[in-house]
Amino acid sequence: MNDAPVTAPPRAAALALGDDALVLSHRLGEWAGHAPVLEEEVALANIALDLLGQARILLSLVGDEDELAYLREERAFRNLQLVEQPNGDFARTIARQLYFSTYQLFLYQQLAAGDSAFTGLAAKAVKEVAYHQDHAAHWTLRLGDGTAESHERMARACGALWRYTGEMFEPVEGLEVDWRALEDSWRESVAGVLERATLTLPDGPRSGAWRAGAGRQGLHTEPFGPMLAEMQHLHRSHPGASW
Repeated sequence: MNDAPVTAPPRAAALALGDDALVLSHRLGEWAGHAPVLEEEVALANIALDLLGQARILLSLVGDEDELAYLREERAFRNLQLVEQPNGDFARTIARQLYFSTYQLFLYQQLAAGDSAFTGLAAKAVKEVAYHQDHAAHWTLRLGDGTAESHERMARACGALWRYTGEMFEPVEGLEVDWRALEDSWRESVAGVLERATLTLPDGPRSGAWRAGAGRQGLHTEPFGPMLAEMQHLHRSHPGASW
């Protein structure tokens, strides 16, 4: 019988990854009933459900998933500022998804190849995250290399969200990741997609509203508070209810 103690997953890392997935899942869920076409409503809902599944597993590693999702205050969340940004128009949603899903794909590939508390989850999630990235890349190409208006909107969206991308590559305690290699792979992949979409990689500061890593420290942008209040409203209004 093996009496070796089970190593608990690093709390900071589980919250960071779990909050990223939870918050972006909610943002994508806001498209329900509002997507430009029915097929996209289904696609975005499926991506949101994939992310929610990841969030449930990650948060349950370090506590009660419902309490962590619905009873924490704003400053206790450790998600990237990128994922909390409002949907905006469809181009902005796609730019956000391209940036994040490309990051998540390379991150999970590294974690899947390692030996940590997150290896199993990452190995299972890589395939679904690869679909998320492919979906975002496909729409980036359609919009960037489409009409003059769609091109302009996609370029504007990529530029507006660029400032939040630097935070993704700030080391997270408990994650054994080659952050430099991750950033290089991400930048090469995103640049390739944008080039094929007749767009260019934005050039400017790559940090959050305060500094890189602010979301990981519990400092969030203005849109996060209203989003969190909406997400937590039902649970807080009916504590202990079940159905």
